[in-house]
Amino acid sequence: ICFSNFSLSSDNYYFLYIGEIKAHGLADYLAKALAPRCNRPVSCLSIVPDILGEYNYENIVALSPLLARNRKQHGRRISFRTPMQDFAGAVSHHPAILESIEQILAQQAELFLFMFESLPEMTLDRLANVSLLGPDKTLARKLNNKAFQFELLQDRIPMVDFRVCASLAELMDVSADLYQKWPDGIFVSRPYSAAGAASAITRCPQDIKEKFGELDSAFLLTRYVPHEYDPTVLAVVANPDDVYIAGVADQCIEGGNRFVGSTWPSRLPRKNLEELYQSTREVGRVIGGLGYRGIFGCDYIIDRDDQVKFIEINGRKQGTTLEFCHALAQILPAGSPSLPELEYWAVTENRFPDTTVEPAPDCRPGFCWGTYNYKTTSRVQTRHQLPQDRHERELFFQAAAGTIDQDCVLLEHVGKKRTVLPGTFLARTVAVGRDPQAVSTTLVRAKEQIRATIRVEE
Repeated sequence: ICFSNFSLSSDNYYFLYIGEIKAHGLADYLAKALAPRCNRPVSCLSIVPDILGEYNYENIVALSPLLARNRKQHGRRISFRTPMQDFAGAVSHHPAILESIEQILAQQAELFLFMFESLPEMTLDRLANVSLLGPDKTLARKLNNKAFQFELLQDRIPMVDFRVCASLAELMDVSADLYQKWPDGIFVSRPYSAAGAASAITRCPQDIKEKFGELDSAFLLTRYVPHEYDPTVLAVVANPDDVYIAGVADQCIEGGNRFVGSTWPSRLPRKNLEELYQSTREVGRVIGGLGYRGIFGCDYIIDRDDQVKFIEINGRKQGTTLEFCHALAQILPAGSPSLPELEYWAVTENRFPDTTVEPAPDCRPGFCWGTYNYKTTSRVQTRHQLPQDRHERELFFQAAAGTIDQDCVLLEHVGKKRTVLPGTFLARTVAVGRDPQAVSTTLVRAKEQIRATIRVEE
């Protein structure tokens, strides 16, 4: 543990949030949903893996099983990203976490675990009176296997051509033939890959060797299709017949496969948006039939023939789930359930509440938002720290009310005079405004502010 300010109040009802700090704000929406059922104030103990210089939130515990090793190797002022499987396992067995759960259960009958992603390595739900408020862990893990996704959905929705290879040797054999048939290239990915970490656009066998080396595994090969748009759809499934679509955002992809942010609402025309709603609803029906309950996302491309093609399922909350919550709170009728509340109903009741309202595919509310995640690709040193801003939600209210033209918040900067390892989120920014171009310009300026805090090591 590198930080803790958890203080237990006997007057409050508690649940646990377990996941990266970028989605910590979702806990506020769940707390609001749980309050009427508990008849007392609801608080959240958030357990996060982010190693930051400061934490401006209440009831935060930051821990990583890699902390001692990385401090020994790189010094005490170190920031890095912990693999979520390692983090979930560490949380499940940490004495301080187990003691906190015991204290909470001494004053309430049950404890919910609210996770960014349901992971089998998280075993706290094996404890008596502790339950996971999210998708089944084993099923979520299965659904996040990209090869399984394509085989599951190949006859249900439009998708790019694909092959599944069981080994590196088979990959090399199959790809040699496919390069002739797929002249624009082959997108090669390991079954479990996120944000471009274990995937690459390849155009010859040497590209595969340079990216994946000699490490053997299964692989998914998909035909690379030149395209302009990379839409992503956020949804919730309560059962095979109840699939809620929260909306469509346009992803910003760098280097062909590295996700760095999103903008909303999508620039796509209504025809494409309706097709995206339809395909995602069909995905929800399929995974709902397997027993999946909760939030999920789907990524697509729009090819040059204006065809929607499926790319992947994210069997978890999306990185911009919080921004969708903030936006929906402004555009839906008062009393409409939030996305965490819909997930609560999906998991506990297998249905949505009667007050559920889905936004229209071509929603144009008069304001827009954009995000950018600044992720390091090499080891860097931070010179100074950007102030931690907690007022993201207020920006959405102000933009919807028309009291600001545009503004942004800079969030979760790692801190000053810190060594930051490759693959770490240095900071992120969220811009909100009345005009997409103004939001884009604001994001560029914020990105430069973040970059100005670092120097790259030789």
